[in-house]
Amino acid sequence: QSVIRHGVADHNKNTFMELQRKKVHRYVIFKIDEKKKEVVVEKTGEPAESYEDFTASLPDNDCRYAVYDFDFMTSENCQKSKIFFIAW
Repeated sequence: QSVIRHGVADHNKNTFMELQRKKVHRYVIFKIDEKKKEVVVEKTGEPAESYEDFTASLPDNDCRYAVYDFDFMTSENCQKSKIFFIAW
């Protein structure tokens, strides 16, 4: 048996860091490029995009991986954000 290992391109890491640290993206959708055997960025969302924009960007019948930066207010009126990893 052989195991296919998917690599992660530096561009993917940089795009995630832009979401995490610089808040450049609301979300990043990744897919596996079977020809290259690596994970690639399929789409990024602008900071003003909503969760509905994000879900509308996901395919109906295919797998994707995504990170979504969710902003919320705490009960003490403190602005927070959490990054969610989503397997679609």
